Amino acid sequence: MSDLFGLAFPFFGLIFLGYFCGWRVRLPESGLAWLTFFVIYVALPALFYRIVAQTPIHELANPAFILAVVASTATTSLIALGIGLYFRRGHVGEAAIAVTIGAYANVGYMGPGLTLAALGQAAATPAALIFACDSLLFFTIVPLLMSVRGRGENLLHTLGLIAKRVFTHPFNIATMLGVLAAALEFREPEPLSRMLDFLRNAAAPCALFALGVTVALRPLKRVPVELGPLLVLKLVLHPMIALVSLSLFGPFSQVWTETLLLMAALPPALNVFVLARQYHVFMEEASAAVLLGTLFSVVTVTGMLYLLRGHLIPLSLF
Repeated sequence: MSDLFGLAFPFFGLIFLGYFCGWRVRLPESGLAWLTFFVIYVALPALFYRIVAQTPIHELANPAFILAVVASTATTSLIALGIGLYFRRGHVGEAAIAVTIGAYANVGYMGPGLTLAALGQAAATPAALIFACDSLLFFTIVPLLMSVRGRGENLLHTLGLIAKRVFTHPFNIATMLGVLAAALEFREPEPLSRMLDFLRNAAAPCALFALGVTVALRPLKRVPVELGPLLVLKLVLHPMIALVSLSLFGPFSQVWTETLLLMAALPPALNVFVLARQYHVFMEEASAAVLLGTLFSVVTVTGMLYLLRGHLIPLSLF
């Protein structure tokens, strides 16, 4: 148990340290701009590039695992869409953000650092594949749903916007460059390699601290009734759906299975609020979901780590 506490505490400790600083100091949110830029455009891309580039190319070509990831996330998204449409009385725009609350795990800020610390370097490749699949899925689903909400969005414009966001997102660019480097067996010059290692090591601490500050600067005003089932779906049911999906498309190695289960148990991503703010819909609910989801995930993610460390979850149901 002490080992489990020692593993989980640094991650949630950094989040709550950031939350405390954001709550206590109350600097304007604009002060986070350069730190956020560093995390999204520099540190995390360096992390994903290094993870993928150092992986043998044959390990990256794993269509069965990709299908398992997409199936689990898509199934969870469909359930979340049903919940959103039910509670929002058919409002497609608000239901689109509900989809991200119920199915879009924090695979960018929390995922890489937590999985590597808990499962070791062998978790690097599945973590990168999960991030790429989830990013592609949600950067496609949300704009498409927004385009059919009856406000005159042009479908061709939406498709072009989707393609632009998918292929220009810094995480996806870094992942694709990593795949190319792995295929060519490219190795960076030593000075560049050291710089990439510095950036890689800075990614998780900066991201988690920024997450805590960002959540603190968006105070909780009310808890919408639909957040209950959406957060239960995200934190509890999503890992169960992932286990079924792994069983259907597997078998996979223990590390790859555990990586997907752990990342499926993560709370809603910060991009939930970013997307809500972009479309000017469901913003207060999205902010509350990130705050409460992060808080409750202290229990659920720690519980998942306990189950994985004790090998209490079967690697296959069938």
